[in-house]
Amino acid sequence: MGVGGLTAIIAGIYSVYALVLFDTYRESNYDLVIFDQAIRSYSRFHLGISIIKGLHDGFGPNFSVLGDHFSPIDMALAPLYWIWDGPQTLLIAQAVLFALAIPWLWVFTRRAMGGAGRKATAAAYLACIGYGLAWPLAAAVAFDYHEVAFVPLLTAIALERLQAGRLRSFLIALGILLLVKEDMGFLVAGIGVFLAVSFSPTVRRQRLIGLILVVVGVSYTLFATDVLIPAFGGRSNYYWAYYHLGNNIPQVLDHLFHHPGQFFQLMVSPSVKLRTWKWLFAAFCFLPLLSPLTLAVLPLLVERMLADPTYSHWWGTHFQYNAFIVTILIFAAVDGAVRLDRWATRAWRYLEARGLVPGPAVSVPAEVASTGPTVTPVAATAGTGAADDMPAGLTAADAGAGARDASAESADTTGIDNPDSEASGGSVVPSAARRPGGRIGTGLVAVACCAAIAAAGLYSVPDFALGRMLQPSFYQMTAREQAIAAADAMVPSGVVVAAANFVGSELSGRDTVLMWDGDGYASPYAAPWVVADIRRNELGFTTLADQIADVALLQRHGYQVVFRSYGIIVLHRAGGPHLARAARPLSVSPRSGG
Repeated sequence: MGVGGLTAIIAGIYSVYALVLFDTYRESNYDLVIFDQAIRSYSRFHLGISIIKGLHDGFGPNFSVLGDHFSPIDMALAPLYWIWDGPQTLLIAQAVLFALAIPWLWVFTRRAMGGAGRKATAAAYLACIGYGLAWPLAAAVAFDYHEVAFVPLLTAIALERLQAGRLRSFLIALGILLLVKEDMGFLVAGIGVFLAVSFSPTVRRQRLIGLILVVVGVSYTLFATDVLIPAFGGRSNYYWAYYHLGNNIPQVLDHLFHHPGQFFQLMVSPSVKLRTWKWLFAAFCFLPLLSPLTLAVLPLLVERMLADPTYSHWWGTHFQYNAFIVTILIFAAVDGAVRLDRWATRAWRYLEARGLVPGPAVSVPAEVASTGPTVTPVAATAGTGAADDMPAGLTAADAGAGARDASAESADTTGIDNPDSEASGGSVVPSAARRPGGRIGTGLVAVACCAAIAAAGLYSVPDFALGRMLQPSFYQMTAREQAIAAADAMVPSGVVVAAANFVGSELSGRDTVLMWDGDGYASPYAAPWVVADIRRNELGFTTLADQIADVALLQRHGYQVVFRSYGIIVLHRAGGPHLARAARPLSVSPRSGG
């Protein structure tokens, strides 16, 4: 199976997974409809307007998602809406983007293993399988579409180009990464920290470049949060989740400086955080802990774990948040596997040198065995350092070649720390891969580690989101989901509909979907159609009793019930406003208090 085939298989698995969720009404308005409306707006050359986000969160109907999270990279998906205008486009695009990181990981792993040979190829495929089955990707696919779709690919490109010593393309990939979301500056800063502390330079002036990336990354996040997001109608403190530590970053840093114990406590408490830490590293057999590259994920993890309980969904293994760092962890795991292989090889040689384990067998040609050992002048071996230890029957040239191979094996030319690159003006391929017979250690330990990563991915499948695909019930609609489908069929195309959270995604391709949150009947944007849910807690309501009361209130304001089943209720009021679909700014006045 080629790497292209593996990429296609992973993309296909996640595409099927997401489309089954969509077709069985398990995708949500928040966040799939938000992105569907925004990218449809981009496709019609507007500014990413999402009316459902703007009205539900009090920003008004003409709200651009750039004022929520600064993610202009989503514009790259707009041309796909010229082919198919609907949420399914985003779900498939996300699956494909996740899978496209595989070829870059394959090249990285193979090069780290020496660049050639069966062991290097096997390790590369095993690492890619481990990535493709990693639970953070499945968790992201299981929860709508998000801008994180671009992060694994861009991170993989950046790290592979860094390993190859290609500074320019490495920096370009990081620059594009900043366009994914405002806090990607923290990820760039984390990669800068790795470069600054790495002992083996990969590019010229690596430590200086690392320090620059730290400054640029942190500065960008602050600029995007405090300047760009407000410029598009958002609020810089909208996602500030640290009021228990301070009102701004300087206050938080001062608080943690004076209370360091609280920092470490917040990193692991409550226990859901500790479980997330465990599974993030267990998914890759804890090999990332052997690589300094893992430093790059710490800023984003600290950002999440320090959040107050209002944002407890940031702490766990659900949703899309862990997909932002999964690529760093798998690349660090490969680097850790190669380092472990090198250390194991050196330890074995140490034991060989002291006679504690048997050394390698030496084959003697038949003609040499019949004529006796070859006598080699001492002068022929002068300067090689191998004359005294040369086995009988080997020439000086053989000894010299063996010494060169040993030197190649002991050199630190693996993983992401590759000195045989632009920094030295040489080839971007490690020297051991270019020498005849050259290799990096035995390679067996590294291959075994990559096999363990693939096995860990398979092992974790039943316990996380992807395991649902193994259950026949995943592909079947429940009676309640069939009721949702019947309710959606009652709503005509081209209208405005306020829909419960797990009802609106199927309508978004043909209607303007608002959130049914209890505000609809009193607003100037009142939807003529409402699809309510009185059996499941909905966003914007405190209790099910509030939802039932809102349906009664709608009826008192002229809405008629046209469908009712399994708690799903469709209401319609003739003569209500018909807003244009959220492909362009809406020509309506803002609601009071918006």
